[in-house]
Amino acid sequence: MVYLFSIITVGIYAIYWMISTKNEMNSLGAKIPTAWLLIIPIANLYWIYKYCEGFAENVKKDNNTILWFVLYVLVGIIMPAIVQSKLNELA
Repeated sequence: MVYLFSIITVGIYAIYWMISTKNEMNSLGAKIPTAWLLIIPIANLYWIYKYCEGFAENVKKDNNTILWFVLYVLVGIIMPAIVQSKLNELA
């Protein structure tokens, strides 16, 4: 549904979904900064790195941040499915 809503809303839902999952990961102990960094060109890469770090350490628990960051940057379209799946398992 994330993909469908993202297409319908021209990407706005994807940003909303990232902020929602960021808040959920922060409640699990991650230290992901404010989502305002997403709109700043170089800072958005830092934010995505911290998002992947929070996912790797607090959700996936594999401490493989670099792998998730590279996967997100190169093949970002599959990342929401992976993140949502792991968050659903925790819930």
